[in-house]
Amino acid sequence: MTQPSVHRAVSGGILLGECPLWSDREQCLYWIDIDGHAVHRYDPSTGLDELRPIGARPGSCALTADVGRLLVATEHQLVWLDWASGDVTPWLAVEDPSTGNRCNDGRVDPGGRMVVGTMWPDTGDGRSSGSLYRIGSDGSIDVLLNDLGVPNGLAFDAERGLMYFADTPTQTVLVADYDLDTGERHNVRAFLDYDPLPGKPDGACLDADGCYWSASVYGWSVIRVTPDGRIDQRVELPVEKPSMPAFGGSDLSTLYVTSIGAAGSKPSAEGKDGFTPGDLMAVDVGVQGRPEPTFGQAD
Repeated sequence: MTQPSVHRAVSGGILLGECPLWSDREQCLYWIDIDGHAVHRYDPSTGLDELRPIGARPGSCALTADVGRLLVATEHQLVWLDWASGDVTPWLAVEDPSTGNRCNDGRVDPGGRMVVGTMWPDTGDGRSSGSLYRIGSDGSIDVLLNDLGVPNGLAFDAERGLMYFADTPTQTVLVADYDLDTGERHNVRAFLDYDPLPGKPDGACLDADGCYWSASVYGWSVIRVTPDGRIDQRVELPVEKPSMPAFGGSDLSTLYVTSIGAAGSKPSAEGKDGFTPGDLMAVDVGVQGRPEPTFGQAD
């Protein structure tokens, strides 16, 4: 299969790019720099990338019913970010700060609940102190999983009633049946063994066909996996550590991919073809994505 062209959307000074999130109402892409302590907003029509410092490490974010108001999972808590003013308002503690964990990958499920994982910040320590939480708009918190290393790869398939998830150090992507009404999961099973593949499973998203797109961190690529677990496309990228893909653009046909820059104890390899670790990339992969759910509102 012909490799699609990869374009640079944003470049320069990004430490740990993550969590691209397309806002259809604004026709722009939100994304974060974890170690840069900032949330970004990229407008592809103008090429303008703006940022809002939030004074802490964001791990993921979610759209809300109010345009320009985000729910951000940062450090041990959830906060509201008002883009226009830059104001950050604490809302809900996910964990006690004494755990030392920080929030990482998160996504709104089809029922409008935020599902977010926590992790020990220094991955070199090999700790599995993180958990995965499901959080309702009423502030209710339920624990889905414990003893996690680096929670990643969250994606929800409303049509098939599925939840995807990966704990990166285990090299396995899991899938479970997911009750859209209650948020309960059951029948957890292996979906994809990453061990023979380049890289490790990082962030992910679904396309309109229900295929799972996984960022292969350390593997210079993103892969597309069909619902039956078959890899049918591998897109090579010019950076070693892609971190998460998301579909965006007016028809959701552009795959945006964040990457890891200078963050972490292991330096990123030099980028290829003039690309720089940390770049936000845009790829035309020939398929469309699906809109992201809004926190507090069921699909």
